[in-house]
Amino acid sequence: MIFSNEKYKVVKVFNNNVLLATLNGKEKILYGKGLGFGKTANEFIPANMLIEKVYTIENEASSNQFSQLINYVDSKIVGLCEEVIYMIGQELNEELNENIHISLTDHIAFTLKRLKENDEIMNPFLVETETLYKHEFGIARKATRLLESRLNIVIPDGEIGFITLHIHSARNNGKLSNTIKYTRLVSSMADCMEASLGLSIDRKSIDYARFVIHMRFAIERLQKGNPIKNELLSIIKKQFANSYKVSEKLAKLIEESLNVNVVEDEIAYLTVHVEKLKNQSLVVDLFS
Repeated sequence: MIFSNEKYKVVKVFNNNVLLATLNGKEKILYGKGLGFGKTANEFIPANMLIEKVYTIENEASSNQFSQLINYVDSKIVGLCEEVIYMIGQELNEELNENIHISLTDHIAFTLKRLKENDEIMNPFLVETETLYKHEFGIARKATRLLESRLNIVIPDGEIGFITLHIHSARNNGKLSNTIKYTRLVSSMADCMEASLGLSIDRKSIDYARFVIHMRFAIERLQKGNPIKNELLSIIKKQFANSYKVSEKLAKLIEESLNVNVVEDEIAYLTVHVEKLKNQSLVVDLFS
């Protein structure tokens, strides 16, 4: 939170709280309660006016993309998205990757267009997304509630999952494509288990949630090149032979998706969690 002692020149007003301005020839996105009220292009922001957040898109390519974006997305939507981004930053208490100003705004604008056209929004990875990124999911839920209240619309739960992926990507300085890849990978592993074992997994169960979390740990270890050492490898291979074979298939999926080598110790780790989930799913099948 700062008071404006700089000569910010207004370029574009998005709404009463968000505007685009220049300072020394550099564009800035400014957020502050009532900051945009009554402002017009080319005027200077009065000294000592409260500015709660200043965003600068440093990357030239990203800055150009943002300039293009605000030319075709309604200004009020851009402003609302910036308020959502501000809220996300406050909730996380950390700086987000600057690309979120382009990627999330573009995504929300497209979603609103689809909802207006009554398109159905489906998210096949909703359960995995909520489990893998629980904190971000809670913030995404809050973001959708803000959008709903301001736009007087109903946003389906699947959209919460998509916004979650944008938040996770922005806070980890990673590409959105990688975040989506890991979520799809875990879902594909579950599909492989169902096909190999001939059972149905309840993806809303606590057992599946545990499985997803353990798969995340395994993927992170492999990505960092820190596989575990499993002293029970030979015992696991012998005692859970069927689950070990399934885990070999899961390992193959990981290798193909992430271009990493999955050692036998990690396959044994997968086996233990496949076995646990298999037994729980078999119990459910018996009583269903």
